[in-house]
Amino acid sequence: MTTIGSSVPSPEGARAPDDRAPLPAGTQAPDFTLRDQNNQEVRLLGVLPVLVVFYPFAFTGICQGELTWLRDNPVAPRVLAISVDSVFAHKVWAEREGYEFPLLADFWPHGEVARAYGVFNEKIGAANRGTFMIDAAGVIRFAAMNGPGEPRDPSVWEAALSSL
Repeated sequence: MTTIGSSVPSPEGARAPDDRAPLPAGTQAPDFTLRDQNNQEVRLLGVLPVLVVFYPFAFTGICQGELTWLRDNPVAPRVLAISVDSVFAHKVWAEREGYEFPLLADFWPHGEVARAYGVFNEKIGAANRGTFMIDAAGVIRFAAMNGPGEPRDPSVWEAALSSL
């Protein structure tokens, strides 16, 4: 895991699989508007403070485990979960799993928001597991990233929340 600007240590020399790093804590979060599983527009600046969770793909084991943990253990006032999947895939997945927080489609332009946050993985064509806590002023207070196949430890959510 690569952790930037938080109290959670990162392994010495840890790098993202595509040699990118997430935007660091203290950076103004790039605003975005994406569609959720109900095809409604959600704008970042309209839901602050918020925990932004990038994940590679819906209907995959690690991603489902992480989002289910967030569903069952709310750690933030608001959660926005983002992947490159379509709103239609998100709709089915949210209904099947009971996810009530927004699942946002960074579908087109493909991965544009993940790229803006420094978590897009060109090799797999999807986001790495980026975690960002963004405060009421739109400033990133916590940033971490896990690569493909590397699940987040649930303590990352608590560390993110404690950064506010």
